[in-house]
Amino acid sequence: MKIEHVAIWTEKLELLKDFYVTYFGAKANTQYYNPQKKFQSYFLTFDSGSRLELMHRPDIPKNTNDRVDKQHLGIIHLAFGVESMSEVDKKAAELKKDGYRVISGPRKTGDGYYEFETLDPDNNRLEVSALFIE
Repeated sequence: MKIEHVAIWTEKLELLKDFYVTYFGAKANTQYYNPQKKFQSYFLTFDSGSRLELMHRPDIPKNTNDRVDKQHLGIIHLAFGVESMSEVDKKAAELKKDGYRVISGPRKTGDGYYEFETLDPDNNRLEVSALFIE
C-alpha cells in the first residue's frame, strides 16, 4: 500500500502551484473547476510518482493554528527527499535567496538525516532532507 496523495486547501491556488513546480519539480495537470461548488484544484505529480492536490473553494475557513512558530496536532509537514547533503544545502540557499524563510537548518539530526525546514507561500511546513553520510 502507498499514500496516493496529500491535499492542501489554499486561498492562493496559482501561487502555491507555481511554488511547487518551480522549486520542487512538480508537474501540474490542467486545473479542474466545478462551477456548482466553486471548487478549483490541481494535482501536482513529482518524479517519484507521489502527488499533491492543491484545492480552493471560497467558503473554506482559515486555519487558526500558528503553523510557523508552534507545533500542533495533526499533519505538521511535508518532507521532500534529495540524494545528497549538498542538494539540501543548494535548495536551502535557493529558497533563502528568493525570499523564503528557512525555519531551521540545514542541520544533522539524531536519526541520521541532514535537513532544513522551510515554509511554502501558505506557511505550510516543508522539510528537505538527505541521509547523513560522514
